[in-house]
Amino acid sequence: MSKPSTPQGTRDFLPAVMARRNYIFDTIRTVIQKYGYVEIQTPAMENLSTLTGKYGDEGDQLIFKILNSDDYLAKANVEALEAKDSKKLLSSISKRALRYDLTVPFARYVVQNQNDIIFPFKRFQIQPVWRADRPQKNRYREFYQCDVDVIGSDSLLLELEIIQILDEVFRDLKLNVVIKINNRKILRGLAQYIGVEDRMTDLVVAIDKIDKVGLEGVLKELSGKGFSADELKKVDELLSTDSDDLARITSLVESSEEGRKGLEEVNYVIDGSNEQGLKSAKIEFDFSLARGLNYYTGTIIEVVGEDFPVSIGGGGRYDDLTGVFGLKDMSGIGVSFGADRIYNLLEDKGLFPEKLGVSTQIMFVNLGDAEAKYCLGLVAELRANGISCELYPDSAKMKKQMKYADGKNVELVAIVGETEMGHINRMVKVKNMTTGDQVTQTFKKLISDLKQ
Repeated sequence: MSKPSTPQGTRDFLPAVMARRNYIFDTIRTVIQKYGYVEIQTPAMENLSTLTGKYGDEGDQLIFKILNSDDYLAKANVEALEAKDSKKLLSSISKRALRYDLTVPFARYVVQNQNDIIFPFKRFQIQPVWRADRPQKNRYREFYQCDVDVIGSDSLLLELEIIQILDEVFRDLKLNVVIKINNRKILRGLAQYIGVEDRMTDLVVAIDKIDKVGLEGVLKELSGKGFSADELKKVDELLSTDSDDLARITSLVESSEEGRKGLEEVNYVIDGSNEQGLKSAKIEFDFSLARGLNYYTGTIIEVVGEDFPVSIGGGGRYDDLTGVFGLKDMSGIGVSFGADRIYNLLEDKGLFPEKLGVSTQIMFVNLGDAEAKYCLGLVAELRANGISCELYPDSAKMKKQMKYADGKNVELVAIVGETEMGHINRMVKVKNMTTGDQVTQTFKKLISDLKQ
């Protein structure tokens, strides 16, 4: 029999890890609920037609397709099958797929439920997504996204609100971050300056990889896309400019109406955020920030740790994502928190609270059938008072029971024997597993102490 394992790019989570992950999720949830956002969920799978065409060609290739039920080859395109043409074959053997992100399913959700929600609609969603990517450090095939979106308004006040949420979440997580900002309209203005507006998608997708492949890699990819020597020279000069040189970019896009509009929006968001005052974040303009997803139309946001260059969050403005599902002119903006990378960063910096993962406040030792039955009543009373507790299920050796309590980080252990059971005031012997101290007290006093 082969050794059991998880699929590559997926993980099991032990209780201590889950406690830390929930600490991150709960911190995010607490902040965004203060801003009036409500939680929703969508199915793990969507119709394949819902997802394809929304992320660009590279994104479409990373969607996990689900084979049709029963005999999926029964209705397969025989010609495509014999020719081993996977693209033509796909539509006949797969109608569904695992969601690639939470934003496109959210757009579908808004259109499908438009008569039952109030606009502007402010939602957050914490669920797993799947990508058929090559697993590597900080990159998994199954991972959680924490999305915050508001749809139904094009007001730039919402950009300011999103920035405030990011700042407050990372303040509560005790992380200093840099919020990088750009605008898709500026990128279009730069594409016009280079003379490749009709190939803007190719330009944006390549620029988005600059942190991974460097300038040389970007130029090589664009050369393969047919960019001329003159066009590549302009790209080279552009990307050799400091990415936060707002004055330089202003001079390049001043002839583009759309580029000027993007600059106005960027300046509004940066100035407004600074006026509001950021607590844990710095906000910076970065014209090389592209985020290659096709649906962004305005503001683009990315969050990195101040001393940790990898992205731990990002998003942007999309003006007509719902239009592909039949609901036109529905502008929205949202960001996604990179929970897994945030986890790694908090762990590396030792920023998780020490007491996370303690699910049991007190454990009752099992000294035998009579004692166990007596303790069941005490345990029930403690739980009725909101105190987490448990009774060890077997009358095993004391050493084994104490080892169990120690392994679960249970701070207090209660011992109830014949003497305690026979006392009129219901006495309980309590041992502190941290200090080793032991005290005998009334059950009433124990409840009072634990509630405090």
